Amino acid sequence: MLYPLYEAGHLWLAPLRMAAEATRIACENPFNPLAYAPQSRAVAAGCEMFERATRVYAKPDFRLGVPERVVWESPFCRAVAFGEPGPELEARPKLLIVAPMSGHYATLLRGTVEGFLPTHQVVITDWADARQVPLAAGRFGLDDYVDTCIQLFEALGPDLHVAAVCQPSVPVLAAIARMEAEGNPLVPRSATVIGGPIDTRRAPTAVNALATEKGFPWFEQNCIHTVPPGYPGAGRAVYPGFLQLAGFMGMNLERHADAHHAMFDHLVRGDGDSAAKHRAFYDEYLAVMDLTAEFYLETIRRVFIDHELPRGVFHHRGRKVDLGAIRRCHLMAIEGEKDDITGIGQTRAALELAVNLPESAKAYHLQPGAGHYGIFNGSRFRAEIVPLMRGFMERSMEAARPAAERASEVDTRPILLPVEPALAQPQRHAVPPRARRPDWAVWREAPTPNERPEQRIG
Repeated sequence: MLYPLYEAGHLWLAPLRMAAEATRIACENPFNPLAYAPQSRAVAAGCEMFERATRVYAKPDFRLGVPERVVWESPFCRAVAFGEPGPELEARPKLLIVAPMSGHYATLLRGTVEGFLPTHQVVITDWADARQVPLAAGRFGLDDYVDTCIQLFEALGPDLHVAAVCQPSVPVLAAIARMEAEGNPLVPRSATVIGGPIDTRRAPTAVNALATEKGFPWFEQNCIHTVPPGYPGAGRAVYPGFLQLAGFMGMNLERHADAHHAMFDHLVRGDGDSAAKHRAFYDEYLAVMDLTAEFYLETIRRVFIDHELPRGVFHHRGRKVDLGAIRRCHLMAIEGEKDDITGIGQTRAALELAVNLPESAKAYHLQPGAGHYGIFNGSRFRAEIVPLMRGFMERSMEAARPAAERASEVDTRPILLPVEPALAQPQRHAVPPRARRPDWAVWREAPTPNERPEQRIG
């Protein structure tokens, strides 16, 4: 009954939203004498805040100023490519960004796409809103997600690079492991997992604790609802996007409340630039989509409760998935120091599970001061993470070339900084031999009393 009540609430508020919008327009109309009253800006600001808080946000556009085209499509996913087709674009390396199917649209990764547009052929997975997919399209579970990844890798290969942001890290690695085990020649050249929940037993966050404390039956009974009539997917069991949004907002309720209070002040003061930034962020953040019930529940059980991948019991279509099968695809793991969704070490576990991949084909980066959002968007991502990922992908391509071909060329390119600059620095304390980690691991130690936070290793 929750979904129909949610829809009914929005319909009931529709006349009030219209009245609020009309009042705002009247208070901002320069031909209205009352618009110049001291209280008019406050009234207009209050009306806008009410309208924005009660509206249903539509799916945003990428708005990157370049052509977009669909290069692959299924009922639950589209692969959207960016840029004008031609020799110049085709000469660039291919990068598939696998966006999370976790409630927000792929446009949340607009900044991720933008960071690689100048240097790569960028393609992103644009997952469908489950309430827009008819029941006739069938189910979509975790195995179907892995199937989709394999199909995309084969369609976009060879020499494909993959970047998985957060939730898709598990199915992307599972797809690569299955392709490696079968000797598929179209396995990606490299894969970068960014803030992915590979092993949520490490440094558990509030998100991880919720899954273990509530247990699987609680999610099954309280989080799954049926799409009401009026949508193409009517009758489909889903995890509604508005529930996921409520969970995200609840994790940082005080921060969101402060942001909206600041927005009200900006509107009253006439600070249009600050208000525009607030609108742009929340137009994206408040636009949510539904997930199929089977995908959501299987992810909760297999990834967050049973930890199947790190325990070595993950299966895809009845076949065991072993990350030890990965021998050709180079792997990079990226984590944020202040990530409150995926704790430090959860993503790095992928490198440790790929036991048969040479250490020279692995890389790890811990971004200082970055939260979950900051490791795939924002200034730190553009200035620090993007160059590291580009260098990693270049090195993976170089390693794949025949040795004779590499030896016949004179390399005149500037030397790239290593992915882990901290490794070049002397360690303050010797590491006991039994506790040593592989070369790609970056050690983090507690700061000395006179050390500033920004001086920490990693």
